[in-house]
Amino acid sequence: MPLVVVRSSPLLWVRLAALIFSCVAFSVAVHGAGLYSRTADWCIFCWSFSFAGTLLVLLVELFGLQTRAPVSWKNFPITFACYASLLCLSASVIFPLYFLKGYHRDRKEYDFRVVSTVFSCLATVTYISEVSISKARPGEVAGYMATAPGLLKVCETFVACVIFVFISDPISYDQHPALQWCLAVYCICFILSAAIIVLCVGECTGCLPFPFARFLSAYAMLAVLMYLSATLIWPIFKFDKNHGGTTHRPSQCGSQPGFCSFDKLVAVAVLTALNFILYLADLIYSARLVFVTV
Repeated sequence: MPLVVVRSSPLLWVRLAALIFSCVAFSVAVHGAGLYSRTADWCIFCWSFSFAGTLLVLLVELFGLQTRAPVSWKNFPITFACYASLLCLSASVIFPLYFLKGYHRDRKEYDFRVVSTVFSCLATVTYISEVSISKARPGEVAGYMATAPGLLKVCETFVACVIFVFISDPISYDQHPALQWCLAVYCICFILSAAIIVLCVGECTGCLPFPFARFLSAYAMLAVLMYLSATLIWPIFKFDKNHGGTTHRPSQCGSQPGFCSFDKLVAVAVLTALNFILYLADLIYSARLVFVTV
């Protein structure tokens, strides 16, 4: 019978707080917020996924099952915490934008939605705190995902997922081959970054036929160049009249809840530039990273 090991630490209390906050956020939303849309389903998924993953991490560590886990326990908890922080952050932005702004029909439902928003923000803060506590300090030997390049990989894949959502509803990349190149950039970089995360969490980097560190540096350089091209191309073909773009936000956008089509195009441009900055920082950190065990 496995022994339950309870060791009080700031990390334990932060995880317990994240568990409670995410649980309250989705429980209240499901119970009385009156939500019936795919956007609401996404927010509830963010909170429930974060809750389930945190519960799993706590149970594994309480029962001392780290060595039996089929993944690298140096990399998995912080990777999950980083994704959970981004998921809860997205829900904290999307939920009030779609379900609080301009909603005055039912006071009780409105109160439930406010509570979910507040606890979603609290969950975001606690997950960010967990990442801050768990990340590697200068000179410390740690798993790759606990270093700045590893955490940047998580952010890069998450931003790419948000870009995919915006460019696919409605489809906004089929008007010109240059925009299809942007889509190729998003897909290629997402797949490679996700593969790196899977290799690190699964402790499979030693199976590669080439040095993992050199691959990381070469890939970071390639991703920077590809995202630089997309950062320049997307605004040109979406916001320049000479290339069939739109320069002004349509007036009907102001009456729609959430993001209209033009807002999504702007969001893709901003997120593309953000990912370029993330990959540039990744390249700089990768070049400076001297000693890391994966």
